[in-house]
Amino acid sequence: MPVFLLSQKIAFPPPHLARKDGLLAVGGDLSQKRLLLAYRMGIFPWFSDGEPIMWWCPDPRLVLYPDELRIPKSLRKVLKKNFFQMTIDTAFKEVITECARVRSEAGEETWIVEKMKAAYCQLHEAGFAHSVEAWHHRELAGGLYGVSMGKCFFGESMFTRVNDASKVALVFLSEYLKSLSFDMIDCQMTTEHMIRFGARKIPRDLFLDQLKQSLNVPDLKRKWASR
Repeated sequence: MPVFLLSQKIAFPPPHLARKDGLLAVGGDLSQKRLLLAYRMGIFPWFSDGEPIMWWCPDPRLVLYPDELRIPKSLRKVLKKNFFQMTIDTAFKEVITECARVRSEAGEETWIVEKMKAAYCQLHEAGFAHSVEAWHHRELAGGLYGVSMGKCFFGESMFTRVNDASKVALVFLSEYLKSLSFDMIDCQMTTEHMIRFGARKIPRDLFLDQLKQSLNVPDLKRKWASR
């Protein structure tokens, strides 16, 4: 399959035309309008510094249904101790910054470049992007962030500074989404970490069908609050 070059027009080619590795298109911008269209079509940006913006729609797709979350026995013990104080949408900028920083500190490339940070902070201000924070001794110990549209949460990244902090944030997010009757968490790329928590691979066509149903409700465009 060819890789499509995007123009200034806010549009994408059909997701099923993505390459075998999931790459669909390059170019365009990270404007709010283009990002929201991308997520509605099951497409997301993923690229490193110095590269053009690249847009992906992999097949299969890794999805976590909140009802299928698996919590390891060792993590259940941590949850019972209430080791972390959990909040939501309290420190979005700090969370996305830390997600990038921990990768850089480990010598790994990160797709959370400065223009990605700016774009997702704008999505947060508009009520589409959300963060979960785990605090320990009033310090940010871990967290995650992603985009919410309809009844789908598109997970972007997570980080941890204290053992189990990001795992607890994932459990907190899943329970929170369950309380809002969300259908699924889109994990985007397949990782063994998420599979251990119950995520599973589904065909892209099935994901896009389920996404269409999940988007058939109004978006919760507001700041979320801890419950």
